Amino acid sequence: RNVVWRTSNGSGYTIASRRFVSADQLPLIALEITITPLDADASVLISTGIDATQTNHGRQHLDETQVRVFGQHLMQGSYTTQDGRSDVAISCCCKVSGDVQQCYTAKERRLLQHTSAQLHAGETMTLQKLVWIDWRDDRQAALDEWGSASLRQLEMCAQQSYDQLLAASTENWRQWWQKRRITVNGGEAHDQQALDYALYHLRIMTPAHDERSSIAAKGLTGEGYKGHVFWDTEVFLLPFHLFSDPTVARSLLRYRWHNLPGAQEKARRNGWQGALFPWESARSGEEETPEFAAINIRTGLRQKVASAQAEHHLVADIAWAVIQYWQTTGDESFIAHEGMALLLETAKFWISRAVRVNDRLEIHDVIGPDEYTEHVNNNAYTSYMARYNVQQALNIARQFGCSDDAFIHRAEMFLKELWMPEIQPDGVLPQDDSFMAKPAINLAKYKAAAGKQTILLDYSRAEVNEMQILKQADVVMLNYMLPEQFSAASCLANLQFYEPRTIHDSSLSK
Repeated sequence: RNVVWRTSNGSGYTIASRRFVSADQLPLIALEITITPLDADASVLISTGIDATQTNHGRQHLDETQVRVFGQHLMQGSYTTQDGRSDVAISCCCKVSGDVQQCYTAKERRLLQHTSAQLHAGETMTLQKLVWIDWRDDRQAALDEWGSASLRQLEMCAQQSYDQLLAASTENWRQWWQKRRITVNGGEAHDQQALDYALYHLRIMTPAHDERSSIAAKGLTGEGYKGHVFWDTEVFLLPFHLFSDPTVARSLLRYRWHNLPGAQEKARRNGWQGALFPWESARSGEEETPEFAAINIRTGLRQKVASAQAEHHLVADIAWAVIQYWQTTGDESFIAHEGMALLLETAKFWISRAVRVNDRLEIHDVIGPDEYTEHVNNNAYTSYMARYNVQQALNIARQFGCSDDAFIHRAEMFLKELWMPEIQPDGVLPQDDSFMAKPAINLAKYKAAAGKQTILLDYSRAEVNEMQILKQADVVMLNYMLPEQFSAASCLANLQFYEPRTIHDSSLSK
């Protein structure tokens, strides 16, 4: 970026800046700023370093352990996350061209280098800053030893110029694009740009280097949801990696496998068996969904977030992704170990989650992907996906010689007795037991609104729940997930029926 900035007295300065996060060495960030006074001599002061008071979504994350300066150019801060679970080491190398004066300050969790210089008009001052960020949660090495190793990595990078480091990152990107870019022949230039933009974000948002992390619902584009992981990862994001780099897809599934204990504990606390994964997940695998969210316009009270209580379809979504990976890669080592564990534990959840109604099993009190329709019985998406989950778990158990005869018997009975919502003569699959009996309203006003969820300015969530209104695709999403189970005519009938009733208040169905 290049700008000409003028002060209140009219003095002009050219300010040029460059920065990149290295694709070649992931912990490395490089920045460069060049300042040139245009009209007169000037005193220039640049303060830069490490600021541990930065916030995300209004919350700070780091407690300072120790900070230290090494010689003229190096500094390092060691920090512990406020939950006490992880350590973070941030090392910086700051070099400035020309005749300058430097000093350091360390207070209020800010470690800063202050560089000043007297510049003549037309004379340039350039600061190059390299940053190496490490984190850990195993704490096998002493803090000083670990910090020293991190600092050595930065020193090795500092032996190269900014342009050399940039060239290495650029080459890494070139190779990545060469293997994954989707080229549009014909059409508008915007089409190619949109695809490139999507692929770029798919790469940068995916922690391919760390299977204890997964993809945040907002990626790196915003602080919404505090970086938490949803079903979006398995359903919308994992398929790209599955068909471009299956090792990344495997890593994303292993994230869920690592968090099985937390999912099993959540199921147990709620009186069920198997694994109930959290609606919003982070590194620990614990439920991260906030208890309350928006205000009810009728009562003035905060509304509880119901997703963590009843939007359980994500359990089957994870199992679906496991099967997608297995069918695509044939990775027997994964399916026989991590995959088997995920499939069996998610299947056990559904078997225990079903309730008996006379001579059949039903799945009650759930929320489908729609999310505007809450606490319903026999949501089609949930029931079909639950059946798929249990059937696939049973198939894999038999194929790989699972010795849990009790599970196999219970799974067979579940599949025999589970009642499934039935497709109507017109080809439409009812979304749940009560949806078809609810009134429909004209949604044109809300579909055309610039903002999101504007219907909640006119109706409470409870009122929306009693109408044929969808936030996002539900049955239509099911047709996409399990296309082999539905005819083309039924898929078309569902699209024609549900689309006019869907506001698209989420990017998931846009």
